[in-house]
Amino acid sequence: MSAEDLSLSRAMNEGLRKAMEHDPRVLVMGEDVGRLGGVFRVTDGLQKDFGESRVIDTPLAESGIVGTAIGLALRGYRPVCEIQFDGFVFPAFNQITTQLAKMRLRSLGMLELPVVVRIPFGGGIGAAEHHGESPEAYFTHTGGLRVVACSNPSDAYTMIQQAISCPDPVILFEPKRRYWDRARVELDTSGAVPLGRAVVARPGRDVTLLAYGPTVRTCLEAAQADGNRSIEVVDLRSLSPLDEETVLASVRKTGRCVVVHEAPVFSGYGAELAARITERCFYDLQAPVLRVGGFSTPYPPSRLERHYLPDLDRVLDAVDQTMAW
Repeated sequence: MSAEDLSLSRAMNEGLRKAMEHDPRVLVMGEDVGRLGGVFRVTDGLQKDFGESRVIDTPLAESGIVGTAIGLALRGYRPVCEIQFDGFVFPAFNQITTQLAKMRLRSLGMLELPVVVRIPFGGGIGAAEHHGESPEAYFTHTGGLRVVACSNPSDAYTMIQQAISCPDPVILFEPKRRYWDRARVELDTSGAVPLGRAVVARPGRDVTLLAYGPTVRTCLEAAQADGNRSIEVVDLRSLSPLDEETVLASVRKTGRCVVVHEAPVFSGYGAELAARITERCFYDLQAPVLRVGGFSTPYPPSRLERHYLPDLDRVLDAVDQTMAW
């Protein structure tokens, strides 16, 4: 199969299409996913090609979407739910954390819940409140869920297919401000990186930047802009389970680490990374693990979000700090 130049949103669309062609049990459901094709057009054309029984426009009721998906999964289907925006997932929080995450363990493994919950997350699109959240830590804190985040079109294409084929429930975070980024996507997924593995997006020697979703590109740009230091960028891809092997190998090599995410720093996912790295790499570290992220405030109005989101300058400032130790 050949490679194609695709945007992240289009790559996700093609990955969904391939999964639906391969397995008739795959259903797509969510608000405006059918006739409209989703607010980001990720599901554009799927209802036309697969019909209203497989691409289902739902009411504005996230709890109902996920609850229905759980029932469908118990009956042998593989539902893919779209939560229209990150801030709208909380009405479904009870269904996700108390039902979806628990049933496989509760049944001693006899039940599988192959449900994928797609959540466009993060800021940077100039939208109103509830449209720029980064709620990943809520779900990584919940045992029984796989939590993954794509950062580029190639991963979007492969990870949606891998998530659908997974027997566990998967929360797939998609960086909404990267939906229009384009790249060459290899359509043959036989050599794809497994769903639970991180990748070294850029090798380096002096400091490790750990990122996922929208901040991977930010970190790559920072590494490119810094002509004095050799910066390694690790795209975590899987937040739960964490690929500790790749992360720890990178930090042991460089001796310095900066974690970058859009979510608030306080009690954010970076706190778990910093703790694990400190526990396992204490004698390899030449400086404390630093974190760059959002502030402990509600997500700001669109005119202020550029001051809230980690940018190249804030990342490079953290690199300067860790190199000064």
